[in-house]
Amino acid sequence: MIRSGRLRRRRLPYDGRREAVLLSPVALTVLVTALAFATPREIAFSRLLPAAPALAAALWSVVPTILLGMFCLLVMIGLSFVYSDLGTPYTAAAIIAVTLAAAYASHLRLEREEMLFQVRLVADAAQKVLLRPLPRRIRDIEIESLYVAAQEQARIGGDFYEAADTPYGVRLLIGDVRGKGLPAVGAASAVINCFRENAYDQPDLRGVIHRLETSMARFSLASLAPDQLEHFATALIVEIPYGGGQVRILNCGHPPPLLVERGAVRVLDSAVPSPPLNLGNLLGNQYTVEYVTFGAGDQMLLYTDGVTETRDRGGRFFPLPEWMRRFGPAPPRELLDRLHRDLLRYSGGRLDDDIAALAVRCRDSPGEEHST
Repeated sequence: MIRSGRLRRRRLPYDGRREAVLLSPVALTVLVTALAFATPREIAFSRLLPAAPALAAALWSVVPTILLGMFCLLVMIGLSFVYSDLGTPYTAAAIIAVTLAAAYASHLRLEREEMLFQVRLVADAAQKVLLRPLPRRIRDIEIESLYVAAQEQARIGGDFYEAADTPYGVRLLIGDVRGKGLPAVGAASAVINCFRENAYDQPDLRGVIHRLETSMARFSLASLAPDQLEHFATALIVEIPYGGGQVRILNCGHPPPLLVERGAVRVLDSAVPSPPLNLGNLLGNQYTVEYVTFGAGDQMLLYTDGVTETRDRGGRFFPLPEWMRRFGPAPPRELLDRLHRDLLRYSGGRLDDDIAALAVRCRDSPGEEHST
């Protein structure tokens, strides 16, 4: 399951706020008209009438904007019968000019909104390919996922994850491409597609990671601009045998996963670190697979560094292990939902980096087929 966005502040319901904003040009027109009729002519509130169609251009379509301008013009004409020396011709000319400009601005805004809508449709389709919904259960392993974009309008980024039901067990991948924008998305796509193909064929995790390394290197060479540094990515692969047992972990420079075992939280730091993807030639291409016991009822949290690098107002990082110990065992979906809420609360509602996380739990009843 992919979740993105921010928690909204406790104000008026969203629909109420939207309706109030859409009606603000009408409210402005009524307010100016009332003040113009109720105050002495020396104040001349009527000169503010052109502001109403100008405001409508940012919210309404072309025809309602023109109609509001015509109404303001009629109001001005009506005022001229009450106050004969308001400078009606000048204000009326201003209303006409502003209304025509506002109608054109509204037309341009609607065209851009339509273009943005089409771009978002493409981005949503790309996200479904890059971060497609994972099965919530593969045999006896429960899986839940979380993706939170740092920018409210973002759809895809350099964080990635995947899960595969292979002959060797459930294989999980999570990682983070260094960099932003389309190059990072392309690199993440190259890694995920390579994992989807090789996770089923390679009997050893080292074979999978070598394929990912090769794919990352090829993408970097093909897309590297003269003024751009080479792409590289941290990655973590976890292989969970069906029915539990010894979980195999290969960590390539990624934040260590957390294991909840009989209520105790452990940070699974690598004894022998492996290099990030596409840095093997520089740091050495020796990859180490480590083993951890993972039995019925145990839970594991995989995450990108956007989680642990979330800061509060004082600049302190989010204390994920301590948070896990306070929160205690919970179903994977509940765990990720709580993590999302607490990260937003900790950061004051603003995240500076994308966040991806996987929560997996070994069920007590092994042997059932996977379902989506």
